[in-house]
Amino acid sequence: MPSSLTWLDHDHSARDRSLRILALFKEKESRDELGIGGIRDAIADRLFPGTSTIQTRLRYMLLIPWIYDRLEKRQIKGAYFPAQARQDELALVKPLLDEREAGVFGAQSGSGLKRLPSSVYWSGLGSWGIRRFVGSQQEYHQAVDGLYRRRARLRPGLDDRRDPEDRHADPASQSWHPKLPAPPEGFPGQLDLKVTPDEAIFLTDRITASCTDSLLAWLVLHARPADVVEPWLHPQFSDFPRPMRELLQHARLFADMVEGAARLYNLMLAELAENASRREAHRQALAEWAQGLDTAALAHWSLDAFWHQTEGFGHTITLATKNFVETWVERVRADPAGIADDQTARSLVRHRESALKGARSRFVNRGALAQWSGNAGIGRLVYRWPTVRTLLDDLFVANGVK
Repeated sequence: MPSSLTWLDHDHSARDRSLRILALFKEKESRDELGIGGIRDAIADRLFPGTSTIQTRLRYMLLIPWIYDRLEKRQIKGAYFPAQARQDELALVKPLLDEREAGVFGAQSGSGLKRLPSSVYWSGLGSWGIRRFVGSQQEYHQAVDGLYRRRARLRPGLDDRRDPEDRHADPASQSWHPKLPAPPEGFPGQLDLKVTPDEAIFLTDRITASCTDSLLAWLVLHARPADVVEPWLHPQFSDFPRPMRELLQHARLFADMVEGAARLYNLMLAELAENASRREAHRQALAEWAQGLDTAALAHWSLDAFWHQTEGFGHTITLATKNFVETWVERVRADPAGIADDQTARSLVRHRESALKGARSRFVNRGALAQWSGNAGIGRLVYRWPTVRTLLDDLFVANGVK
């Protein structure tokens, strides 16, 4: 029987989790061959809440509320709301492309766009406190008729959702933050992705108020542009809050460990496929990885402290996952240079992948092995840093920071 993801209709949190899992299959860091995605995402969510690797530009955090707010003011009925919202989101593509903006959703697929920006940014809008409605997109669409009725009861004959008195009287009538900036003149027909100074103030306020203890909150207040590919290489690292420095140190060591396991996995597949060129390339890459390890930091790395930093932050980390990580770290500590031929390490990787994939394991399924690209799961874990850099750059431009 094929596997599937299901949820109860009334459980919006379960539905959102399932949708995020499905979305991971399209994200750049999602090739989770060895089942460490829960750890990766727990770290990323603590560092950079509200982000994902498929977000493109910061102003979408305003475009989506503007579209929905506009539909609410027109009192589009719930039965027609999803279709109208989709139509309005797709209508954003042309004006943005006319402005030759980078990072436009639908730039390639146009009206065939399957995943709308609203679904990509929905969770982030909630994390940053821009979205006040608590629930999934589907629940929001289903609730709009009730929202209209609540507002009508508060102020008969009026639908001014921005009235502070109304909002304080019935929080359930709120969809969006009351200080959401107004859309630009000509919206949605005239548009670009450049954040204005006033919008930057609002977004900064939302991030710092809603994500207080995150590295993202610190960066939007204090960071300068930094052309680095990994967050722990940031030139202001020593100025980061101590808890975030400690989390980044754990994140770096974990990224090192995952990279080594992925490289051994690919070496083993190359041997199984009898591909000599790939076998030698992966063996050489594994040797270079071992040479580049910070063995002193690895020797003193407390896995108890690591689990304290990652467990209980909204993502499942199973006992099997913990055992895999701890045993792998033990083997690397023992002899990093010899890891390519460490039979215990090889058995560990093989059993882990087989346990996760079952009959679809590349070690037992020749068809799955034939579909192997040659570099499965090799991408370096950087915990959404490329996305965060882009969002920060949009803020820097708005604030005149060079």
